[in-house]
Amino acid sequence: MSTVLILASASPRRTALLNQIGFSHRQFPVDIDESPLPDETPAAMVARLAAQKALTAQQRLDSASEKAVILASDTLIAFDKQPLGKPADKADCLATLRQLSGNTHEVLTAVSVIQGQRQHTITVTTEVQFAPLTDQDIEQYWATGEPADKAGSYAIQGIGGQFVKSVKGSVSSVIGLPLYETKCLLNEFGVTP
Repeated sequence: MSTVLILASASPRRTALLNQIGFSHRQFPVDIDESPLPDETPAAMVARLAAQKALTAQQRLDSASEKAVILASDTLIAFDKQPLGKPADKADCLATLRQLSGNTHEVLTAVSVIQGQRQHTITVTTEVQFAPLTDQDIEQYWATGEPADKAGSYAIQGIGGQFVKSVKGSVSSVIGLPLYETKCLLNEFGVTP
C-alpha cells in the first residue's frame, strides 16, 4: 500500500509545485491563528506556523488517515528582521512595497512533515533584491489585485516578478515551497514520486 500524502494547504501554487516534482497528493486546508508571538523572530514564527498547520491537519483528519504523511508550509517576508505578512488593505500594501523598493529582503519558507508521532520542520531562507519602484509602479500593481493576498504584497511568479532584480537562493521557496528541500524531506518519510 502506498503512502498517502496530504498537503495541509489550499494554495494552488503549493499544489502545482508538488505536482511539478511528481508527488501525488490531496489537499486538506487548515486555518490557524497566524498572529506573531511576543518577541518572536521571523524564522521562529514561520517554523512554528508550518509545524502547527501540519499538526492541526493531523488532529482534524480521521483515524483512517493515521498512516498518512502530512506536509504543511508557511512563507513569510522579513525586512529589517521584521515579518511582513499579507497586506491588511491598500495603504498597508503601498507601505510594504515602498519599504521593499530598492532594497533586499528575505523570504523564509518553512516546510513541516508529520506522520504519527514523528515531525520534522525545516526553514529555507532566500534573499530577494527589489528594483527601485515609483509610486505609479506600486499603484498600478495594486490595481491588478495580485498583491492583496500575498505575503510581502507581491508574487514573484506573477506580475510582481517584474520588480525582482535578483534572487539569491531558492526561487521555488519564494513561490511557496522549496522543491529540493521538500523532496528530501518527503523522501526521509518514505514518500517518493
